[in-house]
Amino acid sequence: MVNRSFPVDFLLLGFSEHPGLERILFMVVSISYLLTLVGNTLIILLSMLDPRLHSPMYFFLSNLSFLDLCFTTSCVPQMLVHLWGPRKTISFLGCSVQLFIFLFLGTTECVLLTVMAFDRYMAVCQPLHYATIIHPRLCWQLAAVAWVMGLVQSVVQTPPTLRLPFCPHRQIDDFVCEVPSLIQLSCGDTTYNEIQLAVSSFIFLVMPLTLILISYGAIARAVLRINSAIAWRKALGTCSSHLIVITLFYSLVIAVYLQPKNPYAQKRGKFFGLFYAVGTPLLNPLIYSLRNKEVKGALRRLLGKDKDSREN
Repeated sequence: MVNRSFPVDFLLLGFSEHPGLERILFMVVSISYLLTLVGNTLIILLSMLDPRLHSPMYFFLSNLSFLDLCFTTSCVPQMLVHLWGPRKTISFLGCSVQLFIFLFLGTTECVLLTVMAFDRYMAVCQPLHYATIIHPRLCWQLAAVAWVMGLVQSVVQTPPTLRLPFCPHRQIDDFVCEVPSLIQLSCGDTTYNEIQLAVSSFIFLVMPLTLILISYGAIARAVLRINSAIAWRKALGTCSSHLIVITLFYSLVIAVYLQPKNPYAQKRGKFFGLFYAVGTPLLNPLIYSLRNKEVKGALRRLLGKDKDSREN
């Protein structure tokens, strides 16, 4: 039987088969969410307040931090409610909004990371022309392209997913409303949706990753030609944080969206999906702050502003 009527709500199974694990996850997710809010907000404030961070790299980083704040806030509060109590339902409207935001921000992040890789390529491979080419207007245009492409992708893919004929039980074997989980919930023909998912994955996952690898291949060749040890370390320091973030992001996305269709992979995918939704927004500001002297210096100047001004 297929329910073609307007669904009242969905049941997010999440980790309900492990009640003890849910309480542990509630504490872990709560702490992670608070640290995510603090870390990403701090990155945005430092990029705005410290004149030394008024550069393209930190402009794009503040965009990434704002995206992470929106992304984690779209799912974590509802996730905490489900982990703490017996209520596991989400309304059709709530599921629709969450799906739209996930597609919007996930696609935007893929494009934004590609833009950041291009920025690093220009900084390392074209240092003399960097300031001329990567000017503030271009930065705003590139960021706008990333956000608009995410919006277009979500507008295109969300309606066909929500029009699927869902099974009457309406049980989503996940902790959030995502395209693969909703396709699995359908009792009808999902060929069109699966093709659409494959095409969008190629355009917004494979192609950006290919461009990123090409950029870092060129960066690696440029770095290997550097004779100065100081310049070599500076080039690596410029790119290492972004490279770690890219590796973390794409490893988790591939594990979640390109997994084989079997029960073991599905259960494993839920844990990867949880880390993708909670861990990545937490780790991004930590990676950029712990491995970046400019961010640490800006933080020290912010915390010791009065002291620094008296000394100067």
